[in-house]
Amino acid sequence: MENPTIADFMKLDIRCGTIVTVESFPEARKPAWKMRIDFGPEIGVKKSSAQITDLYAESDLLNKKIMAVVNFPPRQIGPFVSEVLVLGFPDADGAIVLGIPDGVVPNGARLV
Repeated sequence: MENPTIADFMKLDIRCGTIVTVESFPEARKPAWKMRIDFGPEIGVKKSSAQITDLYAESDLLNKKIMAVVNFPPRQIGPFVSEVLVLGFPDADGAIVLGIPDGVVPNGARLV
C-alpha cells in the first residue's frame, strides 16, 4: 500500500455528530442498526447503517456523539441508502468499538 500524504487525508471530511434515531435493520446480511445522525446546520441529519450490534444496544446509541466520514458517495445497503460512514475499531474479538470524541464537541465539528 502506498503511503498517503496529508493532502490525501485532508480530502476526507470527518465530522462529529449526534445519533438522533436508531432502529433495527432486519434486511441486513449481518446484524446492524439504521441511524440518523445530526451533523449540525452545515451538513444536517444524515442516515447511516453500522454493524455495531455486538457492543451497542439501541438505548446505548441514542444521543451518543460519534465520528463519521461525511463526503463519501451514498452507498446502497439492501433497501437502505447509507449517506455517511460511521467510524470504529475492531476489538480483540472483532466487534466494532465506535470512534467517539473525548470531550464536548459541537455537531459538525471537523476532525483536524
